Amino acid sequence: MINIIGAGLAGLAAAIECAKSGRECRLISKQPSERAQSVLAEGGINAALDTMGENDTWEEHFNDTMNGGVQLADPNAVENLTKNAPETVRYLINIGAGLNMQGDKPVLRNFGGQKKKRTAFAKTGTGKIIMTALINESRKYEAKGLIHRYMHHSLSDLYISGGKCYGAEITDEYSGEILSLDGAVILACGGLNGFFDGASTGTTQNDGTAAVIAFARGAELANLEFIQYHPTTISISGKRMLISEAARGEGGRLYIKRNNKNYYFMEEKYPELGNLMPRDVVSREMYSAVHTEGLGNTVFLDMSGVPQSTWDKKLSDLRKECIHYLSVDPAKEDIPVEPGIHYFMGGINVDETHKTNIDGLYAAGECAAQYHGANRLGGNSMLGAVYGGITAAKNITDTSGNMSSQKKPAIYLAPENDEKLKNALIEGLGIVRSETTINAALEKLYKIDGYGENARLALGEAMLLSALGRRESRGAHCRSDFPDKDENYRRTSIAVYCGGNVTIDLRDIPKRRENSENKA
Repeated sequence: MINIIGAGLAGLAAAIECAKSGRECRLISKQPSERAQSVLAEGGINAALDTMGENDTWEEHFNDTMNGGVQLADPNAVENLTKNAPETVRYLINIGAGLNMQGDKPVLRNFGGQKKKRTAFAKTGTGKIIMTALINESRKYEAKGLIHRYMHHSLSDLYISGGKCYGAEITDEYSGEILSLDGAVILACGGLNGFFDGASTGTTQNDGTAAVIAFARGAELANLEFIQYHPTTISISGKRMLISEAARGEGGRLYIKRNNKNYYFMEEKYPELGNLMPRDVVSREMYSAVHTEGLGNTVFLDMSGVPQSTWDKKLSDLRKECIHYLSVDPAKEDIPVEPGIHYFMGGINVDETHKTNIDGLYAAGECAAQYHGANRLGGNSMLGAVYGGITAAKNITDTSGNMSSQKKPAIYLAPENDEKLKNALIEGLGIVRSETTINAALEKLYKIDGYGENARLALGEAMLLSALGRRESRGAHCRSDFPDKDENYRRTSIAVYCGGNVTIDLRDIPKRRENSENKA
């Protein structure tokens, strides 16, 4: 039986795909699907459906994705993703995802880093709408006995021996009961938000523990230095709240005061895409306006030009959130915004089938390093999660009946020093970094109690060492001491944890297959 850890977009998609082919699976999660991080996704899901008369193609989606990731993604995986994106979105519509439609065709909006309208959406609650459809679809297979739900359970270990994963150990968070489950494993457990408690837009229920366990048991992690700062967030209790990129896709404009006048810096510096440049570019320009150019302390989002019909049909959810949390009506007043940690391009290293370096262990969704390279395009995360979950389920081979009886030494995961770890990571992994700031962060990490034993600290060290070793600026990784892109570093950074030591190496990106159809 297949064990799926996580019940968000990737986990549900994987479970449904297993069930559709007649294979039983266990769907294991701390929270019910209704409370998964995926529910919070706002802006939309990308596919070259070309319903807006712009002659869009999957090849253009491929090029935008590769360029947005600064050519660091696996081109074969990205081709699979973009070529299958229209079918993926049509599947979601067919199972009941209530996207904004015009007749029988989804309405598409502009999103960052893309020259065509390609992002299907449901106002600014796309994640909730798609999750609802997948939850309902999964229940059909639960009723047939093909999907077995394990809610309020967390991963506590993986059974890995001889380069193969034979099962998972999970813990009932209500009773404390520990269960050993045989079979191959798909990790679909979200990003590393728990390492940045209070500084991220994501839920800290995605605490990174599954990635830490995989890392400690021999799984490779990749591109951990690439952390996306979303340009438009606001601070609320305990986290950052996202102001969706849809706000800029529908006409929102960023500005800062210069000589007492509104300076729309993105439009002046990037006349083609303006406020819809990729997120790493927008965040750096915001940082520069405040810290380098010294133009002021606050960047504002001006939405005064958005028509009332757009507020009513496309942005009503966003407007309600701003009024509730900020006591500001964005249709009438400008919103103060700043970049916040939003997405982790790096994670568990997988190939284009979503297999890790360990047989029987797969990963999909934000916990996996796939599709996004050095920077993710808005709208590609939900696509990557759904398509990635389906792909992992199609390719994984069951290993039931072979679970090793050997119990390896326990992994030390004590979280009591997480605040010190967070402070070190934020110092070293800001929007702009340098050897000085990264080394200072490492020195702080090395002084934390438990260093050398605590696997959470080891993963934090791997993030910092990956950033230190990449002596260039590329995508979301910006080095003030190495401001230029260096093609010698157009390679994947690979982190390995063995014997209490973290090592970082660079690995060549797969070449695009010569026999690729409709080569972009």
